[in-house]
Amino acid sequence: MTDTPTETPAASPHPTRRAEFWAGARATIPLIIGAIPFGIIFGAVAIAPAGKLSPLATAAMSAFVFAGSSQFIAAGLVAAETGVWVIILTTFVVNLRHALYSATLAPHMKHLSQRWLLPLGFWLTDETFVVAAQRYHQRDGAPFKHWYILGSAVFMYANWQLCTWLGILVGQQIEDLARWGLDFAMIVTFIGMAVPMVKNRPTLLAVLVAGATAVIAYPLPNRLGLMLAAVLGVAAGALAERSWPVRE
Repeated sequence: MTDTPTETPAASPHPTRRAEFWAGARATIPLIIGAIPFGIIFGAVAIAPAGKLSPLATAAMSAFVFAGSSQFIAAGLVAAETGVWVIILTTFVVNLRHALYSATLAPHMKHLSQRWLLPLGFWLTDETFVVAAQRYHQRDGAPFKHWYILGSAVFMYANWQLCTWLGILVGQQIEDLARWGLDFAMIVTFIGMAVPMVKNRPTLLAVLVAGATAVIAYPLPNRLGLMLAAVLGVAAGALAERSWPVRE
């Protein structure tokens, strides 16, 4: 009596959870390079003699706030002995752009449970949003793309904590580290993030309108110019799509 051969299950054509996780981490490496000096400078500036934050408070802000630009602003306002409600309102306005990020990703992630949405929402940064948007733009039907986002987010979070502590330690040894101009690396990184996403005329118009508005409205208090630039950029892009429909 001969054995009946059994069929070997076909391998899945899509990446596994682990493969997606590490692919997301690798995709974030170029963006982390720009974030490294940003995090170091924050740690150094926050505990500088002109600042009011202790090393522990500085590290706690990076751990529980995890929003670079807002942390810089908040640290500066604390140093100026600004009222707590002004600090909350200012950082809230600066972080309103995350509402736009969330609205963009929501259609792709609505099937996820709160167990996934809560940590991914907390870890959402400019860099991880770019990585996530590019991954979801790939229409390959992969079921574990949220693991790709998790890889990027965890990698960014770990890097920010490490760089904050480096800044705290270095800032106690080197005076006025901010004068070195290392934060320019972050500007270059943001440009590198934005350029690959400009793939059609509506997006180009949105970028130009947002950029021009940000420059013109820069003197507005509490970084309101940033939110105004985002709103006008989105409006310009939406109106442009009526004249220049985007082909998928």
